[in-house]
Amino acid sequence: MPVDKRGGVDTHWVRMGSGKRKALLLHCSLGHAGGWQGMARALDDMLDMVAFDLPSHGRSAEWDGVSDLQSQSMDMALDFLDPHQPMDLIGHSFGGTIALRIAAERPELVRSLVLIEPVFFAIAMHDRPDLKEAHEQDLGAYYRAMDADNLEEATRIFTGFWGDGRAWDTIPEPQRASMIKRIRLVHAGHPQIYGDKAGLLASGALEKISQPTLLIEGAESPRYIAAINDGLMARLRRAERAVIDGAGHMVPITHPQEVAAQVRGFLETVPEEQPTLP
Repeated sequence: MPVDKRGGVDTHWVRMGSGKRKALLLHCSLGHAGGWQGMARALDDMLDMVAFDLPSHGRSAEWDGVSDLQSQSMDMALDFLDPHQPMDLIGHSFGGTIALRIAAERPELVRSLVLIEPVFFAIAMHDRPDLKEAHEQDLGAYYRAMDADNLEEATRIFTGFWGDGRAWDTIPEPQRASMIKRIRLVHAGHPQIYGDKAGLLASGALEKISQPTLLIEGAESPRYIAAINDGLMARLRRAERAVIDGAGHMVPITHPQEVAAQVRGFLETVPEEQPTLP
């Protein structure tokens, strides 16, 4: 479990699996690289996987509070990719938005994409303006708590909506403290996931992504995920979709076997050498 410089950041990472295909795994906000262990065990024979902790997560260095969080995370990811051998990218939630951006901006590095509950809200709000009002109703209390600097209340509300289904009081105290400490990182990602700062949607970059893509969502996830995946299905050139019954937003952690089965079936259709589409 080394720590070294990736994208100029002291980065903690782990390697899992003994397969021939190389894959990079990108975790969600408030998570860490170890969250992939359940899924990775089920793909051990197929994939050689690297997962790293995003800035201010796990054992990686703290985010500097100034840099664009998604861009800094992407720079870290790029230092794990091989310019001579495209890799499979698997991203969950905020990590899925990083993987999507890498495919758009550095397509030569990416063999395929698995986007698990990607939180690219800009596409949902663009295609479904009605969701803006719903979003305020669902998460208005969270934003008010953040504005009041009531970080514990904000974290309780956020994890209640986007978490793994556990009640706040049942989460071990060290884990709650860690999430409270990092809740501002959720806001730090907003310029990209809500504002489309990188211009993926506005520029038409999504329509140019030609890598095979699997979109995975939980059947019980908040409605925004289905809207996001609707928008991605309409724009990406080679996308397919899987829904995990009984699962919510934290599906790769709560349902690792089911997610791994979908990933395995998808990757079995993706040859290691990918043709370039015109």
